Amino acid sequence: MLLSPQLSSKQLAELSHRLGLELAAGIDIRRIWRREAEHAPFRMRAQFASVRTAVDAGESLSIGLAQTGRLFPPMFLEMVYVGEQTGTLVEVFQRLAHHYRHQVQVRRTFLNLIWWPISQLAITICVIGVVIWILGIIAGRNQGQPIDILGFGLIGSRGLVIYINFLIAMGLCLAGLVVAIRRGRLWTRPLQRWALQIPGLGPALEKIFLARLTWAMHLTLNVEMDLRRLIPLVLRIAGNDHYVQQTEPIVSAIVAGDSLHEAFRSTDSFPQRFVDVLEVGEESGQTVETMQRLSAQYQEEAESAMKTISVMLGTGIWILVAALIIVLVFRIFGFYIGAINDALKM
Repeated sequence: MLLSPQLSSKQLAELSHRLGLELAAGIDIRRIWRREAEHAPFRMRAQFASVRTAVDAGESLSIGLAQTGRLFPPMFLEMVYVGEQTGTLVEVFQRLAHHYRHQVQVRRTFLNLIWWPISQLAITICVIGVVIWILGIIAGRNQGQPIDILGFGLIGSRGLVIYINFLIAMGLCLAGLVVAIRRGRLWTRPLQRWALQIPGLGPALEKIFLARLTWAMHLTLNVEMDLRRLIPLVLRIAGNDHYVQQTEPIVSAIVAGDSLHEAFRSTDSFPQRFVDVLEVGEESGQTVETMQRLSAQYQEEAESAMKTISVMLGTGIWILVAALIIVLVFRIFGFYIGAINDALKM
C-alpha cells in the first residue's frame, strides 16, 4: 500500500545510529528493541511492537523487521540480513546511519537549490488562477461576453474550480509516482532502467548503485555463503532493476564454472572498471579487501553524484518555470495583438 507508514531518512539515520552504538556496547538486542518499541512514533508503534515480539521469541532481527510490511525500505532490510549473516551488524548499522544522514543532507541541499524556482512556479500558478477569476468578472460586466486572454478556455469561478482540481490531480499523481519509485513498485522499474540512459543523470545514478553493490559484496564475500544466494542478494541491494535482471545470467555462468568477474563481464551490464578491479581481487586472493576499497571510492563518487542530481533537478525546475512564463507572455501578447487587429479592421 502506498499510504502505509514508512520511516523517513532522518528517522532511519537516528535508528541506525542508536542500534550501532548499543550493539557495539554489548547491549542485548531484546533489551534494545524493547526500548525502541516504547519510544516508537505513534503511527508505527504496532510495527515496532511486532519486531519486539519476534526478537523476544528468539527470531532474528531481520525476520522481525521484514514482518512490518513497508515500514523499513528494502535496502535497510537486506543490509540487516547481510549483517546478521556475516557477523558485521554493528558495521552495517554504522554504514546505514552514514548513508541515511547523507540522504538527509543531500535532500536539504536540493531544497535549498530549488526553493526560489519553486517559489516562482507557485507565484505563477497563483497569478494564473487570479487571472482566470478576474476574466469571469470582466465577462459579467461585458454583457456576458467571455474574454479568454490565456487561451485555456477557463473563465470565472467555474474555470477556477476546474483549474484548482487539475492542480490537485497533478500534485497527487506526482506524489504517488515519487512514493511508488521509492518503494520499488513493479510498474516503476522501466523508469529505473530508462533513467540510466539519460546523459548526466545516468552516470550519477550508476555510481550510487555501484557503491551499494560493492559494499554488499565486501560484506557478503567475507563469509562462506553460496554464490547462488549471494548474487541475488547483492544485486537487490544495488537498488536498480537493470542490475536485478542480470541475476539469472550471472548465477548460470557461475554454475557453469566461470569465476565471479567472468560472470559479471558476460552480461555487458557492468562498468569495465568494476569488472577489472573484481578480476584483480580474485586473482590476488583479496576479493573482500578489493571490494572494500572500491566501495569506499564509489561511495565518494556517489556523494558527488547526488549533488549532481540535485543540481540537474533544480535546473529542470528553473527551465519549467521559464517555459511557463514565456508561454503565458506569448498568449497574452497574442490576445492583445488580435484585439488591435480587430479594432483596425472596424
